[in-house]
Amino acid sequence: MREGFFLLKPTFVDRRWLFPEALKELESNPDIKPILREVYFTGAKELEAAGKKSILVYFPVPQQKQFQKIQVRLGRELEKKFSGRPVVFIAQRRILPKPKRNQRAQQKQLRPRSRTLTAVHDGILSDLVYPAEIVGKRTRVKLDGSKLIKIHLDRTQQTTLEHKLDVFTSIYKKLTGKDVTFEFPAYE
Repeated sequence: MREGFFLLKPTFVDRRWLFPEALKELESNPDIKPILREVYFTGAKELEAAGKKSILVYFPVPQQKQFQKIQVRLGRELEKKFSGRPVVFIAQRRILPKPKRNQRAQQKQLRPRSRTLTAVHDGILSDLVYPAEIVGKRTRVKLDGSKLIKIHLDRTQQTTLEHKLDVFTSIYKKLTGKDVTFEFPAYE
């Protein structure tokens, strides 16, 4: 197992956690080994998403640019190892609480925008759909007060992501509590 890797919710098969073993097998491949040396993971857990068991892998935010270079290939290889289970990569982000009036004098720094609730939720959303870009976002408020977020994705990645959209919807709902739908609209 790699240093700095911890497990959030292990999946056991014959009393072994499968994710570190799959990484070790991928490291034995000479094509992928130099790529995996550049990045590391902060955690992994298994989620029940849209009736399927999917694997959620966390990585540190400062490594996001490096990780996105290899994310598509690594995701494809891990999905092969886990017999078709969707593998989703998300940066490990932190939400800081909103400062209170009486605590303002005690704080030394202001809260960065990247640590606000909306910034973290937007970051999770863009990480979920990574090879595709979000080209539009609509929030629909129904009469009962519930909100539905419609996300418009780039059509160039439709064939690679279309089968995962229900998994993305349920993972985003579990992580943030917000209802979201994904679409590939045709712009003219």
